[in-house]
Amino acid sequence: MKPLFGVAFDLDGTLIHNNDFHIQSWQIFYQKRNMPPLTKTEYLQQFNGKTNADVLRYIFGTNISQEMIQAYTNEKEAIYREIYAPHIEPVNGLIDLLETLNNNNIPMVIATSGIKENIDFMLQHIPIQHYFKNVIYSAHIKHGKPHPEIYEKAVQELGLPPNCCIAFEDAVAGISAAKSAGLKVIALTTTHPPNELLAADKIITDFTYINFQALQQLAEQ
Repeated sequence: MKPLFGVAFDLDGTLIHNNDFHIQSWQIFYQKRNMPPLTKTEYLQQFNGKTNADVLRYIFGTNISQEMIQAYTNEKEAIYREIYAPHIEPVNGLIDLLETLNNNNIPMVIATSGIKENIDFMLQHIPIQHYFKNVIYSAHIKHGKPHPEIYEKAVQELGLPPNCCIAFEDAVAGISAAKSAGLKVIALTTTHPPNELLAADKIITDFTYINFQALQQLAEQ
């Protein structure tokens, strides 16, 4: 029987409430190099939802080598995992929603700009991998969000037309990527205020504000 719809979840700021820790880890990275402080505004505008490669090209210029991108990524993400580990927990209502979707045979994937080490780190602390058909991440794409590539791949994994798929996102770049790929989008206000998320089809505080019926209605629109 064909599923009623499919769901793609972003990871950072969507499955886990971690963007403040990403900001802090980049700030530490900046401090170690005596660079001007990184503000939350700059982070939200230039970093959030994007791959580390794109972020590092923004910081250091487009001529940065692949070797330096890898080295800086490893350094920054090690800082992030160290400072976030004592605090990691799912966004409120996530587990109940995943269980409901699973019980209704709704296919799900993760579509994240993050790196495998951070994905594994999350799944070690929050064992939810069994809910997902696949995890699509930065190594699987040539173009980071807001390019639609990652959500085009998510749709392929879900095996449904784009308009029958729903993306959960917290980032402006992610909303743009999912909409450009033809998905419906529900935005969480974990990172941005609602007035910056108006491109989404629906805006929620966390997963306790959405239910199966509302998802089905959105997919059918």
